Amino acid sequence: MPRVSRVRSLGKYFLLLDNLLVILGFYVVFPLVSIRFVDQLGWAALMVGLALGLRQFLQQGLGIFGGALADRFGAKPLIVTGMLLRAAGFAVMAMADQPWILILSCALSAFGGTLFDPPRLALVIKLTRPHERSRFYSLLMMQDNAGVVVGALLGSWLLRYDFHWVCWFGAGFFIIAAALNAFVLPSYRVSTSVRAPIMDGIKIAVRDRYFSRYVFTMTGYYVLSIQVLLMLPLLINEVSGAPETIRWMYIIQAILSLTLLYPIARWSEKHFRLDQRVIAGLLLMTFSLIPLGFVSSLSTVLALIFVFYLGVIIAEPARETLSASLTSPQARASYMGFSKLGLALGGAIGYTGGGWLYDIGHELNLPQVPWLLLGVIGIATALALYRQFSPRKIDLK
Repeated sequence: MPRVSRVRSLGKYFLLLDNLLVILGFYVVFPLVSIRFVDQLGWAALMVGLALGLRQFLQQGLGIFGGALADRFGAKPLIVTGMLLRAAGFAVMAMADQPWILILSCALSAFGGTLFDPPRLALVIKLTRPHERSRFYSLLMMQDNAGVVVGALLGSWLLRYDFHWVCWFGAGFFIIAAALNAFVLPSYRVSTSVRAPIMDGIKIAVRDRYFSRYVFTMTGYYVLSIQVLLMLPLLINEVSGAPETIRWMYIIQAILSLTLLYPIARWSEKHFRLDQRVIAGLLLMTFSLIPLGFVSSLSTVLALIFVFYLGVIIAEPARETLSASLTSPQARASYMGFSKLGLALGGAIGYTGGGWLYDIGHELNLPQVPWLLLGVIGIATALALYRQFSPRKIDLK
């Protein structure tokens, strides 16, 4: 095997291992945050949503700076430092008995993600060829969903003993990942610019109007997708009366991912453009969320969540590949950091607005309100994506 091909192959295996540790560490903790602080400690969903939204906004909103630093200094130092900061955030969360401590822990976790996420995404682009990129994203997502289930099951089991154990296990996964990156990951450069000033990469990404429009349009997509960490767990817990039933949501996600994600991705990439796949998945997600405010049966809720995740596995590999196809090799990490601004805004709106509407809906005995508004957002986002990409002549397959 030629040396370059061997380096790519080994790099992709390392990315898969690294990704597994990151997914396990995150999903041991975050699916249980709303259960811990809203259900067990009795805090307002708005307050918990504010803390989660702040984490999302800080991590993704500052992602372009993390990406620019990675373009300047390379991926490795940013990844290692960021993972250690994420571990510190989880350690602080273990001690959270007041809202400001939870907010502090979420901020530390966010700053860690700001540093390690853009260079990791840029490494995927660097180490995969365009024709194989969609399939590699599908493999990553399959691994993500398997890791989500294992992490959520482990976290739910640890929660029976103490939330401290949930947080310490999450921190442990990130410490292991930091050590592996420190001692195994080569000192890759993630852009073609050689020691360019940090602001150069940021300027290239921000001045790309077509990419900027796409990034901000995707805000609506993320408003919907982040509800797997806030309103969906709360709804399942409310309907079933048992936090343990949340695991069924992640089991559904894993089964769909492991059985259908790769075949659907392979088939759809031959017949549809990337933007068409994103829109189709988004519409499935949208129309599965709208009825949730009207149902009270756990089986019906899980059936609608099944449809929601089906939309996710259609949209996500295409979304990742579409984002990568629109980047410039001169500033890969800066582009990938900037692409997270939509997630920052969507997370802040989805968490804070979702938590507020969840509280208001229950106070007024109108639980349908947040789900109907999510439907409006999803439809508007799908229309905006259609308008941006349908006239485009460049082949996005």
